[in-house]
Amino acid sequence: MSLDRISAEEALASLGRYSDIIDARSEDEYAEDHLPGALNWPSLHDEERKIVGTRYKQISQFEAKKLGAALVAKNIAEHIQREVLDKPREWQPLLYCWRGGKRSGALALVLEQIGFRVTLVDGGYKAFRAALVADLPRLAAHFHYRVVCGPTGSGKTRLLQALAAEGAQVLDLEALARHRSSVLGAIPGLEQPSQKAFDSAIWSILRGFDPDRPVYVESESKKVGNVAVPEGLMTAMRASPCLDLRLPEDERVALLLEDYDFFVKDTAFFCERLGALTEVRGKATVQDWQARAHAGDAASVVRELLTLHYDPGYARSMERNFSQYPKATPLNAADRSGQTMAGLARAILEEETST
Repeated sequence: MSLDRISAEEALASLGRYSDIIDARSEDEYAEDHLPGALNWPSLHDEERKIVGTRYKQISQFEAKKLGAALVAKNIAEHIQREVLDKPREWQPLLYCWRGGKRSGALALVLEQIGFRVTLVDGGYKAFRAALVADLPRLAAHFHYRVVCGPTGSGKTRLLQALAAEGAQVLDLEALARHRSSVLGAIPGLEQPSQKAFDSAIWSILRGFDPDRPVYVESESKKVGNVAVPEGLMTAMRASPCLDLRLPEDERVALLLEDYDFFVKDTAFFCERLGALTEVRGKATVQDWQARAHAGDAASVVRELLTLHYDPGYARSMERNFSQYPKATPLNAADRSGQTMAGLARAILEEETST
């Protein structure tokens, strides 16, 4: 029997060493963020945690602890019955909870008594979060990036996907943020992650990359919807070499109608999002766009959004924020097809290996 304790910094460096990582916090705490790859075995479920907290405030700490102990014991028994009975003696879990270690400690005690080698993270998730935030700038600076630039609708995401399919190291921030990084970038039915979860996802992906190979990333602004790109990563991206992807205007309009087909299908939602542009584009212009969208002419609205709104702002932003953009390598795509993007990706990687 063995119960070990490690610091959050040690946990960051050794996550792949354990059979399983177990988060003993409640479902809502876990959903906000958790250690990469962690499983959720709540010692107290969300509602139970609220009930115990209420008893703590309204009655007494002693009464709350009695109820909490009963609930924790019941839940641990259920976890053991459901998850542990088939585990071999060699199974070695890493456990943590919020900070104090009571919830993870109770589970660890039972698992240790069974005969498993158990490790607890000192300081729990709170210490892990602090260690990750401190480590992200160092990790981000460890890589060299190639920034895929290009105006809205030029196919940057499609090129990143093609690069990934060809084996390149790709950090797709919009996919991680579940947002397409503009006023119209919210994706119906997809809730964005918390800032903490976004940071953890970036850290987890970067730590799996080879620092001797480039990382391809899109030319994002500081915020992708409601989450912010970590400052250290943003600084590294803005100082990196750029690729400038260009696509004919008709192809850009067609690409956006494909990628944002939910706007074509849901005119009311499209018009609602267009309304957010009233302050910068003016009421008359936005009302005209909304009228055309209701009339089924989304294509002309998209074309004007590109020429009047997105393109001028994008050009100014790139010149202001990405120092190597004036020297960007041009990439001219004839069309938006997967075949064309795959060809560009292969050409980029062939040049990478030849230099």
